Amino acid sequence: MVGSAVARYKEVQIQTSSPGELLLALYDGVFRFVAGAKHCLEHGQRARASEQLSRAHAILSELLLALDYAISPELCMQLSQVYDFCLSRITEANVTGRAELLDDVTRVLSPLREAWRIAVPKAAAEAAQVKRGG
Repeated sequence: MVGSAVARYKEVQIQTSSPGELLLALYDGVFRFVAGAKHCLEHGQRARASEQLSRAHAILSELLLALDYAISPELCMQLSQVYDFCLSRITEANVTGRAELLDDVTRVLSPLREAWRIAVPKAAAEAAQVKRGG
């Protein structure tokens, strides 16, 4: 019963979030799964690490597929290179069991996550101001 309530809450949260908020949630998911996988690898739990890495990989793959080159080709090219790098590190960590490779993922995605954390509320405030006619 609690599991279905949590699932319903998450569903409502997704449906009521802005695209920027969803993007931040996806980045947070990558960080959570990478950290979990690193912990599992460091403690010899390869199967559980693989599951966590698979989830991080899936999120990054979706972020890569969602890039809209028609809007900003240069930005999309740069982001695709970052996402590809992270995907390769996740895959290599999964195959080799080398937890330290996951530090690269965190290192390169952290500045992006921080930039989005600043930009999303700012964009929402500017949109609200335009909507009010200000």
